[in-house]
Amino acid sequence: MTSPTAHAEAGVSDPSPNGDITPLRQVTVRFAGDSGDGMQLAGNRFADTSAAFGNDLFTLPDFPAEIRAPAGTLPGVSSFQIQIADWDISTSGDRPDCMVAMNPAALKTNLMDLRQGGTLIVNSEAFDERGLAKAGYEDSPLMDGSLNQYDLIEIPMNTITKEAVADKVSGRSVLRSRNFVALGFLAWLFQRPLEPIITWTESKFAKLPMVVAANLAALRAGYNFGITTETSRSIFQVKPASLPPGVYTSITGNTALAWGLIAASYCAKLPLYYGSYPITPASDILHELARHKRLGVRTFQAEDEIAAIGAVIGASFGGSLAVTGSSGPGISLKSEAISLALTAELPLVVVNVQRAGPSTGMPTKPEQTDLLFSLFGRHGESPLPVLACATPSDVVETTIEAARIALKYMTPVILLSDNHIANGSEPWRVPDAADLPDISVPFASAPNGAGGRFLPYLRDFNTFSRPWAIPGTKGLEHRIGGLEKENISGDISYNPDNHQLMTDSRAWKVANIANDIPPVEVHGELDANLLVLGWGSSKGTMGAACRNLNREGYKIAYAHLRYLNPLPANLGDVLHSYEKVLIPELNTGQLRYVVRANFLKDAFGLNKVTGTPFYIGEIRDRILEVLES
Repeated sequence: MTSPTAHAEAGVSDPSPNGDITPLRQVTVRFAGDSGDGMQLAGNRFADTSAAFGNDLFTLPDFPAEIRAPAGTLPGVSSFQIQIADWDISTSGDRPDCMVAMNPAALKTNLMDLRQGGTLIVNSEAFDERGLAKAGYEDSPLMDGSLNQYDLIEIPMNTITKEAVADKVSGRSVLRSRNFVALGFLAWLFQRPLEPIITWTESKFAKLPMVVAANLAALRAGYNFGITTETSRSIFQVKPASLPPGVYTSITGNTALAWGLIAASYCAKLPLYYGSYPITPASDILHELARHKRLGVRTFQAEDEIAAIGAVIGASFGGSLAVTGSSGPGISLKSEAISLALTAELPLVVVNVQRAGPSTGMPTKPEQTDLLFSLFGRHGESPLPVLACATPSDVVETTIEAARIALKYMTPVILLSDNHIANGSEPWRVPDAADLPDISVPFASAPNGAGGRFLPYLRDFNTFSRPWAIPGTKGLEHRIGGLEKENISGDISYNPDNHQLMTDSRAWKVANIANDIPPVEVHGELDANLLVLGWGSSKGTMGAACRNLNREGYKIAYAHLRYLNPLPANLGDVLHSYEKVLIPELNTGQLRYVVRANFLKDAFGLNKVTGTPFYIGEIRDRILEVLES
């Protein structure tokens, strides 16, 4: 294990143990094992105890799409990476400094990522002839010298687990606590408190007291193994981070989106209606919202995607803050109904948690490949506002903003997240409810035309939005549906000039939102000739790479976009003020296409669709290439 030599976000470090306890400013740890080994549980508990200790952190779960691939095989490997630090970080780290490999398959699929000289902890008893064969090893890597470049720690986890839980559980349940052995050892190695893990375990398995006893016995056995055997030459300590004062909680992107919707309903003074069909990786939003009925949340698990958005459109017409959520394939099915909501000019939020596609693709892997689809993936001339979340801690604020725009401008809004944000976690400072914005809009309450007539398309002078008249309001009866309406009166119209006017009006309404959003902010060196521009989940790694290079003396500026349609009003001026522009994104160049089309500004790209997020080092290397070009 090595300790960082500087306040650097790329993990640059050199070996400098200091006595028995080696202080670290940051460390990246990865748990890897079979999908049945409980790596997500162990990683999340390590994250929670680190958060309770006061570290800043960022996590990256990675698991197969199959419910359970064959045990011990390469496709069945699940992993969980976490970076913890004593300062404000924005990524889950590049290469792990420490890795736990529960079996040969986990070692084979993850070893190439472990930093040279890093700590490698293995369940030595899993490296038997059968386990090695399943992973494709001819000889044991524990014996052939191929791991000499790492600090290898072999732990007989099966034996430790059996001895710890022998009087508590029996049969096939005996080895299910192996992940707690690994977790206990990691808690000792990095001086993590056990109390948060114990409290969670007692709560999670409260109805299964023998499972609680077995897991806690295994946890303490792993911790004590570190103390009694001294298998590591040193233990490591990352001190608490200095973060702004406040109440913090560790939050995933999907949980944050659910909480953001609840907060938006509070800010809008409207009941929340969420209708969706289960789909990876968006399903957890529905699960979380279903827990909060007491807060006025109504959830509807529909029989399919089309039924879900149909119900949501009805909820919007009825006066709710209406939201549907899905991923790429589901948004495709919803596209016709989104166009209906657009032409009816009803407010709703459409959440797209992007995943690697097309079609089923790689459902548990991240991509940013739905940008152009979000901008243009509907029939007819149908522009919509599009916003993108950046990090788990950014999601609540961005969700409230999406709801604000939908309500103020009477339009559907597409809110983009992705698998990296959805399942990743970091500390989030809980705001005071009194500090949340008021995004409420009034319902129409009386006729607005001559002779007591209600005119449903008599638009607001400033926003161009039409009045929101909910059913049952006396005197406000009006037509609703997909047929083109006459301007002002709302009568069905096939008049060519009227269709032109209504098409232009809907487009202008969305374009005008650019005057109601903040200008893009540029960070970094004022006299830079290179601007690095990003959106979505690339924010953390992009910003970290740029800040590291700024500290090394390179003149680089960087900016990140939350608003993708309309784009910030000053973006064109910003882009043209730099000689070179680089756009990193997890697609084949979609934002670069938009920038070229809108501003006639060429840009360099950094693009990949591997189902993995960017590494800081990847962006750093591309920046240096562009600077030298």
